[in-house]
Amino acid sequence: MPEGDTIRYAANLIRPVLEGVVPGQISTPQPRHALDRWPERLAGRAVTRVEPYGKHLFLRFEGGLALHSHLRMTGAWGVYATGQRWRRSRRRAWLVLLARGHEIVEFDGPVLELMTEGRTRFDQRLAALGPDVLADEIDSERFLRRLRGDDPTRGIGDALLDQTTIAGIGNIWKSEGCWEAGIDPWRRLERVSDAEALSILEHVRPRMLRSAELGPRAIEPRIYGRAGRPCARCGGRVLARGQGDANRTTFWCPGCQR
Repeated sequence: MPEGDTIRYAANLIRPVLEGVVPGQISTPQPRHALDRWPERLAGRAVTRVEPYGKHLFLRFEGGLALHSHLRMTGAWGVYATGQRWRRSRRRAWLVLLARGHEIVEFDGPVLELMTEGRTRFDQRLAALGPDVLADEIDSERFLRRLRGDDPTRGIGDALLDQTTIAGIGNIWKSEGCWEAGIDPWRRLERVSDAEALSILEHVRPRMLRSAELGPRAIEPRIYGRAGRPCARCGGRVLARGQGDANRTTFWCPGCQR
């Protein structure tokens, strides 16, 4: 699943092409949106902001409308010079916007909706999100408040995936953050201090921000995907096992994560 750094990287590509511009053309090739009339409803409206938040991306238009995207496991954004070959089949495009000699494409949904500005503020799914891990300044108090409201027997690694606690961390950065901070992802929340919980965010943020700048493929994982290999810090054997109700694979080193 694309994590917060991937969404912010997409926003960084889209922003200089689309922000402040009235798209020359908007099309919605996906059949489920055939009757939504988005091209007509957005015609003549400039994009005022391209705004990532956690794993969500908002294209905000004049007149109080916003396109909201969540890529889940399958979706992707792409920005291509007109005529450039797309990285995915054109049959998989859900949304295409033309601006400044480029095509901005959202592939494979699965969450793509046109909302009013008011709904983006009060929609229960969005209002419930925790602070964005990549915000200019993390709301540490809100993060800790949400964390302490969780099940105290839950493992810290699993808790970090809860987007209502902290928005933008997925399976990769959960494992990377716990490793960077030297904290066992299986340790129960009741045994993780506030300082330790914050240290995970403090360790993971610089690498996520770097990934958002250069692209996710530019950052080499230090623990994720390295099961059975030596730990880069202590040389111990890296382990991997499903964690939490969703059984998402966690990578960790029992030798140096306590």
